[in-house]
Amino acid sequence: MTTQPDETTTSPRRRGRGRRPAEEVRADVLEAAGRLILTEGMAGLTFERVAKTAGVSKTTLYKWWQSPGALALDGYFHAVHTTLAFADTGNVREDLRDQLHHHRQVMAGPGGRALLELIGASQTDPDLARAYRALYSSGRRELAYQRLTRAQEQGEIREDVDVRVLVDQLWGAVYHRSLIPDEPVTPEFVDAIVDNLFDGIQPRE
Repeated sequence: MTTQPDETTTSPRRRGRGRRPAEEVRADVLEAAGRLILTEGMAGLTFERVAKTAGVSKTTLYKWWQSPGALALDGYFHAVHTTLAFADTGNVREDLRDQLHHHRQVMAGPGGRALLELIGASQTDPDLARAYRALYSSGRRELAYQRLTRAQEQGEIREDVDVRVLVDQLWGAVYHRSLIPDEPVTPEFVDAIVDNLFDGIQPRE
């Protein structure tokens, strides 16, 4: 997934007369933050920059976000959540494969670099670390748990399998590869980890 900069990243949004609804203001802020984090990374994202781009006051941002890092993460999630949504076609194997391919595409582009920056920054930013666990880490994992649990209830996964471990096996492998420059996350790699999970690794009799 790639996002090209446009005039919304460099010029403020024009504001109409009257007070805008809070939901509209928040959406504008998240759109601006998402665009900045995907095109310029953490270095380009400040409260002042986002406020100017979204056409809001910095006071508004301080009211909703405790740090630029927390806003960056919220904006990042807003920008990629549709791409990383979980389908439920009734075939959990193919749904996992499809979601992991979308995840691979995000991680291969500006979105992946932005996420790695956010993870790195969270080591020294407590507000960002809390936001990452609540919004991205725990939130994304919960979506996967829910999809795998439905598959388990429908008999696609054995009852004794811990679906939380499955999440770590699949997405943990992708994140690990993302940190190793000479071991890219390829389409073939994604297919292999899904197939190994469902087919097993013991020799066939």
